[in-house]
Amino acid sequence: MLQNHVNILVDKPNDQSSRWSSESNYPPQLPEVEGCPANGFSRYLNSPVGFVKQLCHLDCLSPSASGLKNDYNKETFTLKHKIDEQMFPCRFVKIVPLMSWGPSFNFSIWYIELHGIEDPDVVQPCLNWYSKYREQEAIRLCLKHFRQHNYTEAFESLQKKTRIALEHPMLTHLHDRLVLQGDFDACEELIDKAVRDGLFNQYISQQEYKPRWSQIIPKCNKGDGDDNRPGMRGGHQMVIDVQTGETHTAHCYDSRPPSGPSARSCHKMCIDSQRRQIYTLGRYLDSSVRNSKSLKSDFYRYDIDANTWTLLSEDTSADGGPKLVFDHQMCMDSEKHMIYTFGGRILTCNGSVDDSRTSEPQFSGLYAYHCQLGTWSLLREDSCNAGPEDVQSRIGHCMLFHTRNRCLYVFGGQRSKTYLNDFFSYDVDGDHVEIISDGTKKDSGMVPMTGFTQRATIDPELNEIHVLSGLSKDKDKREENVRNSFWIYDIARNNWSCVYKNDQAVKENPSKALQEEEPCPRFAHQLVYDEMHKVHYLFGGNPGKSCSPKMRLDDFWSLKLCRPSKEYLLRHCRYLIRKYRSVPLKATSSHQRLFCVLQFQLLPSALFKSSSDFIPLGKNLFSVHKRSAHMANIRFIVFIKV
Repeated sequence: MLQNHVNILVDKPNDQSSRWSSESNYPPQLPEVEGCPANGFSRYLNSPVGFVKQLCHLDCLSPSASGLKNDYNKETFTLKHKIDEQMFPCRFVKIVPLMSWGPSFNFSIWYIELHGIEDPDVVQPCLNWYSKYREQEAIRLCLKHFRQHNYTEAFESLQKKTRIALEHPMLTHLHDRLVLQGDFDACEELIDKAVRDGLFNQYISQQEYKPRWSQIIPKCNKGDGDDNRPGMRGGHQMVIDVQTGETHTAHCYDSRPPSGPSARSCHKMCIDSQRRQIYTLGRYLDSSVRNSKSLKSDFYRYDIDANTWTLLSEDTSADGGPKLVFDHQMCMDSEKHMIYTFGGRILTCNGSVDDSRTSEPQFSGLYAYHCQLGTWSLLREDSCNAGPEDVQSRIGHCMLFHTRNRCLYVFGGQRSKTYLNDFFSYDVDGDHVEIISDGTKKDSGMVPMTGFTQRATIDPELNEIHVLSGLSKDKDKREENVRNSFWIYDIARNNWSCVYKNDQAVKENPSKALQEEEPCPRFAHQLVYDEMHKVHYLFGGNPGKSCSPKMRLDDFWSLKLCRPSKEYLLRHCRYLIRKYRSVPLKATSSHQRLFCVLQFQLLPSALFKSSSDFIPLGKNLFSVHKRSAHMANIRFIVFIKV
């Protein structure tokens, strides 16, 4: 199976004898690479027909897949090399080619290079730790086997000798009370204490969300009709201001003061919640009205308490900031009083060379604005071929600021006619770009579909990013579809999960376009998030109905992502304990004791099974919640109807 084993580590891209080739393009094909304790490796694949499209690298823990680009450039991958933040030694890495860019050709790998640490001062402590770790895990498996088979003396002797705990002390106490003593009341007390001590928190955080939509219909004052409600729109902006007091009311309003910005679309807004200020930048102009004067990029600030607009700049480009852009993104860093703006297409004058159909559109880079000093700085220029520290600008993307790890997260978007599916972060303090996903992995069902006008929010406390899709690109049918789906990215676990999908189109009657239980699919909508009360709010958008392409929506929805609560889990655990109370667990013989052990194994598996299998007890946890009083502490701003 393995050819040219020696020469595979020689970088000779023009030497045909230096490559490793498989006997066929059907896996498994397993080249083994020996090296130092590795934390990453690079590859170089030369022949286009033999390019490996996807491979799997196997370390001593678990396999992980990586996608490769169809080009001649070297790529570097990070291997899993830590257990509980502790580095472990690795001598061999197996590489399993899974797919080739040329499906009728065998796999060919021309060059692989391992990068790791060989310093004995680093490697030897890792070896010592790993040896101790393996011994502890082996003893735990023996303890588990002894208790499962009721080898009490062997269990107690080994545990006393090694002083290694099999499990959390609460589970040990539960086993003692349930199996050995048959004390169900004590079991209930233990579960109640576990809930109070937060031992169920991690379990709850790993359960799937259940989405619950609820339409919000604002009340109108007598005689006002619908005048105090924002009209139908798309391409608008919305921000949320969450207050802790009870003197603020929830309302939506338009703002067209003489001193404020003109009517516009495809602009961006961000809010400084600490100082209660809103900033807006950018807009779209039709090519027929573009001239040198209209292409100035004005920049405004709105004071919520004073209800006044301030023009910060008539032209940000002249002040060292971005040119006039649309479909960009803005984020506020309230702690450092900074604004970050990234991407967006630069508008050019009508009839200019840059605006011709044959030329490549211009995109804006990554900028920072210091609110107190009123100065701009360019952090990253637009890069057509993004390198390790470069960023590729785009439009219709998502950008969010994580207030705790102080990173910007950028996902998706569109560049020219290409839909992007990459995902990267930018450390604003360390000035460092990290590629989370380059968008080439063959796991389209496990990440949000590539598309345009996705809307995203972030919850720094939960360490989650939420994405609501908009206009999606169907690669199989080669057409665009409005399909809404809601995805959650767990930053700590580095994985996506889809919690909601809606492919249902708008009803035939435009006046009846709204659905009773959930919003119809749309794009060019707006989504904001109240991270204090964990509620999303959706407003407006374009349903994309082919027979009514200019149709806009004005419906307003709230979205609550529900997980099992501590109270529900406590009720469910009590139910299961009382259910098993009818089984005689008091052991009087070895056979009965073995039966008790088996029952004990069934009980925790029932207590901690998937939330989708929960038995309803009393009031259903996932019933639709009424709007609570905290709605009165939220202010919404929908800015400028075009």
